[in-house]
Amino acid sequence: MEKTHAIELRNITKTFGKVVANKNVNLYVDKGIVMSLLGENGSGKTTLMNMLSGIYYPDEGEILIDGVPVTIKSPKDAYNYHIGMIHQHFKLVDVFSAAENIVLGLEEKGRLNYKNVSEKVKEIAEKYGFKIDPDKKIYDMSVSEKQTVEILKVLYRGADILILDEPTAVLTPQETEKLFEVIRAMKADGKAIIIITHKLNEVKEISDVVAIMRKGEHIKTVKTAEVTEKEMTEMMVGRQVELNISRTDVIDPKPRLTIANLNMYDENGFKRLDDVSFIAYSGEILGIAGIAGSGQRELLEAIAGLRKVDSGSIIYTPENNKFENLVGKSPIDIKNAGVSLAFVPEDRLGMGLVGSMGMTDNMLLRLWNKKKGVLVDKSDSKKLAEDVLNELEVATPSIDYPVRKLSGGNVQKVLVGREIASNPSVLMSAYAVRGLDINTSYTIYDLMSKQKEKGTSVIFVGEDLDVLLALSDRIMVMCDGKVSGIVDARKATKEEIGLLMTKSDREAQ
Repeated sequence: MEKTHAIELRNITKTFGKVVANKNVNLYVDKGIVMSLLGENGSGKTTLMNMLSGIYYPDEGEILIDGVPVTIKSPKDAYNYHIGMIHQHFKLVDVFSAAENIVLGLEEKGRLNYKNVSEKVKEIAEKYGFKIDPDKKIYDMSVSEKQTVEILKVLYRGADILILDEPTAVLTPQETEKLFEVIRAMKADGKAIIIITHKLNEVKEISDVVAIMRKGEHIKTVKTAEVTEKEMTEMMVGRQVELNISRTDVIDPKPRLTIANLNMYDENGFKRLDDVSFIAYSGEILGIAGIAGSGQRELLEAIAGLRKVDSGSIIYTPENNKFENLVGKSPIDIKNAGVSLAFVPEDRLGMGLVGSMGMTDNMLLRLWNKKKGVLVDKSDSKKLAEDVLNELEVATPSIDYPVRKLSGGNVQKVLVGREIASNPSVLMSAYAVRGLDINTSYTIYDLMSKQKEKGTSVIFVGEDLDVLLALSDRIMVMCDGKVSGIVDARKATKEEIGLLMTKSDREAQ
């Protein structure tokens, strides 16, 4: 007798115009199993899961739940078949409580009784080991608490098949372990769980099987215990790869950026940076860790002249020791002052590149003020685009193809390549590998290391503590806009950094 799977995909194909996102995918997940879904950017993972959650509808093939063919044309259909997807970017109403968000959109007979809702939420939370206050407002919650609400939302609706998209991307090591305990409890209760992640060490820790995607096709499903991280990566990319971060010693470090007592408020009067002080040296990588929203992004944007600083100083010291205070200067003022500063922002297409333009014109954005006369000569930017295309292996039909149509990894290669080409003495990067596949991520790490070896001061804001510990020379930890500690990356542990991520500098001292 043929075994019945919790969910099964048969010959699933999905196209967008001439682009084949998924091709004849055959895949299944059983009850009480945790499956990791791996693949490079553009391999079709998200498209496949979006068809399960009702966002897309397959062009060909069928989906079976408990052996029965079903039609899923909307997220409501997915809920009806007990499928729930927890997206990386939470979909919650900040001014509502946890319980209100959990029942939002549900059709109930008669008047909704929030007391009964709270009791049921507490019952589900206790069953799987969650810690949650049903009456707490979303705006008062930590990132992990918000994620808990999202998971409880689908469990409240009766989900037996859960899809988690990059669930640990913004969690501390301690929060990640708590999440894994919950996942194990759900697995023990017979739930089928699919996790999309790029962190191979977590794949090894939490999953039972790994499904590998490559160029829209399902390559293989293997037992996690029977495959190494290197083997998984080679199946993803279709060739041998080296997953090594080379960290050389810091040679003759000199101050490049000296930040002293930096304070900054946002447009709503909320203090984003609180008395931040540190020094970034030449020839080193200074990693910055912290829970999302701790001030990392605001700090880099303040240094780059994109945000107004309320008090404090940002002193840039080049090789000739001619000091320059960057506070009060716009990005153009900073460039005109001869400051060799490059910035890879978190928002690749909103702030870093113009999506409707190709590589050539986006390179021109870096070179335009070097041109003289009325007519624009694109020869230099075209050569730079071709160099970046070849050196970083950017997958694009042409250098004039709109960058918004490229995959996230290729967009990031264009942005990083353009900034590095300016030969900066300070290179700042905010979440350079967020959402990128493992192979592209290691390409970015290698680029950062090469800049360090050239004597560049590299400031690298990251989320993966394993990477920060392997790549950085020092790690500065931020919490609530403050510096809670600066540690030697060669000696520090994930647990030590995780504690600093949840403490202010005064508590740490």
